[in-house]
Amino acid sequence: MILRGETAAVREVEVRAETAATVISEPLRKGTFVKAGDVLCELDPGTREAMLGEARARLKEARARVPETEARLEEARARLDEAMINFTATEKLSGEGYASETKLKSARATVRSAEAGIATATTARETTQSGIESAMAAVAAAERETERLTIKAPFKGLLESDTAELGSLMQAGSLCASV
Repeated sequence: MILRGETAAVREVEVRAETAATVISEPLRKGTFVKAGDVLCELDPGTREAMLGEARARLKEARARVPETEARLEEARARLDEAMINFTATEKLSGEGYASETKLKSARATVRSAEAGIATATTARETTQSGIESAMAAVAAAERETERLTIKAPFKGLLESDTAELGSLMQAGSLCASV
């Protein structure tokens, strides 16, 4: 018995680059069977590893600032405590006539200055935390960009076209292969 018919792939996808770089892998030829996760195109990392290293260094640097900013905040709190003690003592002495009005106003100004020091130290701590979050985002972006250099088969199947040729410049959206 002879049967005639037509076959069609259950699914077909065009696998495309998500970043720009030059292809450094040998091409796979049309008709090659690939498994899910097989490398279709490997792209040149260029300076991406250096960018990732720089992002990690900035993260390390930002985290290293945490103890310094915490210490400044503690110092500002201690100055406020000292200023409050001095102000209370001066206020009591002034009430009894043993301290001048000028000394009382100076003690009050020292308290206000210490409160401003706490506000400044708190802002510095928040800035340090923002720097950490920014550096973490830069590391994540650099890692993701590095991951995009290896273009893999999304599922097992047959290559419907040759993969991109060695030395080809791939732009974001350029076709690596059809599976």
